[in-house]
Amino acid sequence: MIVIQQQNNRVLANVYGEFALADFKEFEETVNYKVRFEGPVDLLMDLREMADFTVDVAWEDIIFARSHPNDFKRIAVVTHSQWVTWSAWLSNIFVSAEMQTFEDDTEAIAWLDLEAVAE
Repeated sequence: MIVIQQQNNRVLANVYGEFALADFKEFEETVNYKVRFEGPVDLLMDLREMADFTVDVAWEDIIFARSHPNDFKRIAVVTHSQWVTWSAWLSNIFVSAEMQTFEDDTEAIAWLDLEAVAE
């Protein structure tokens, strides 16, 4: 299950349990809409409660990242998993965004806010 919030030029997504293709499609639609009407966005993905993801989500993530190389300013991934951290790094190959992983959402939001203050 995914819960998505939108704040100004930011998308916040929390994943709970299994991250399925339908969840990823919902995320894609939100990002596509925001980018189309507002330009590049910051992204916070909180994956601490994610139990697993399906293979089709992994594939869709690669396709999505390749089709959005300049649509993200900063990407913060919150996780306790080294595997997810490695996967986030791999996705960063396809996007020009600055990306960091965090173990705490407060730190992730503070990092995203640093850019907002600089603008």
